Amino acid sequence: MKKLVVTRSLVVAGCLLASVRGLTQVAAERPFKIVALDPALGDIIGPDASLETLGDHFGLTEGPVWVQHGDDGYLLFSDNAGNEIYKWSPYAPLSVFLQKSGYTGNDRDHVGAQTVTGGGVAILLIGSNGLTLDSRGRLIITAMTDRTVVRLETDGTRTLLADRYDGKRFNGPNDIVAKSDGAIYFTDSIWGVRDADKGSDRGLPYSGFFLIKDGKVTLLGGDKDNPGNAPNGIALSPDEKLLYVTAGVSKTIRYDVLPDDTVANPVKFLDAGNDGIKVDLKGNVYSIVRNEVWITSPEGRRLGTLELPAVASEPRPRIVGTNLAFGDADSKTLYITACTHLFRIRLRVAGVRPGPRR
Repeated sequence: MKKLVVTRSLVVAGCLLASVRGLTQVAAERPFKIVALDPALGDIIGPDASLETLGDHFGLTEGPVWVQHGDDGYLLFSDNAGNEIYKWSPYAPLSVFLQKSGYTGNDRDHVGAQTVTGGGVAILLIGSNGLTLDSRGRLIITAMTDRTVVRLETDGTRTLLADRYDGKRFNGPNDIVAKSDGAIYFTDSIWGVRDADKGSDRGLPYSGFFLIKDGKVTLLGGDKDNPGNAPNGIALSPDEKLLYVTAGVSKTIRYDVLPDDTVANPVKFLDAGNDGIKVDLKGNVYSIVRNEVWITSPEGRRLGTLELPAVASEPRPRIVGTNLAFGDADSKTLYITACTHLFRIRLRVAGVRPGPRR
C-alpha cells in the first residue's frame, strides 16, 4: 500500500490544530492491543491485525459513515469542534466535504456545550455529530448545535427532517441510524445547548431516542424516568428486527422493532454503554466503551476488546473512542473516530453499512 501523507493546518475554536497525517503508526505509552476473551474472536479479527492512524490533531471526531461508489468509496466523518464534515479517501488528500455541518448560525457566544480535548484545550461542541445514509444514498446529519436532523440533497441543499418533539426543541441530536424502509432512529443529547443540562435555552427536559417516519416524530424512550441513562449510541441488527441503544455509561439496551417501526420488549444486552455502537453482518455488536471497542456476540457474550493506544507525546492527544463505521468495498474495514484521532483496522467479517442495499 502506498503511504499517504497529508499536512494541513486548521484553526478550530481558537486552537491551532496542525499536521493531519496519513497512514502512520503512533508512538504510544500504551500500545494498541487486541484482547481475546473468547476463541470466536478469531473469526472476526486476526491476532496480528494492525491499527492504522489515518489522521490526528482533529478537534473532536465523530459519526463516521462510508459512502460507496462502484468499486471506489470514501469515508465521511464529523469534526464536532471544527463544525465541518471531512472526506477521507485512500486515493486523495483529506478534504472538507461540508462546512457549517452542525451550526449554520453566527452567534457562537450562546450555543454549543464545552468540553476538553487534547492537551487540556477547551473546545465548543458546535458541529455535526452522527452521520448515516438513507436507502437512496443521501446523507442524513444530526446537526447537533442547530438542534436538528437534516438530509443533504444531491444539489447541496439541506432538508429539515425534525427539530422538535411535543412542541419543544431538541437539545442536541447525537447518533443516528436509518432503516431500509425510510424510518430513522436518533438519540438526542444535551450537548447542543450552552451549559448543557444547566442551559437556560434547553428545550426538552430529558434526553431521549426518537423515530422519524412519514414526517412524524415519536418518542421511543430515554432518561425521563431513569436519570443517568441518557441515550447516545444507536444501531440496528442486520435484519433490522432489533435496535440497540446505549443508556448512560452502565448499559446497552436491546429492543424488538415492531412492524410499525416503534420498539418494545427492552432487555439489557450489555453492562456498558458510553458512546457509538455498530453491528456486523453476523450480528456481533461493536461498542465504544471509553478508549476501547468491545465486541459482543448477538447472544450477549463478550468476545474481545480492541484497546486503543495512549500516546505519550505532548500536547497529550485525547484518544477516546466516539464512534465506528464499516467501510471499503467489502465492508471489512472498521473505521474508528477517537476525539483527536481517526483509525482503521481490517476485519475478517463484513459489517452493516447504511445506504442502498447491495
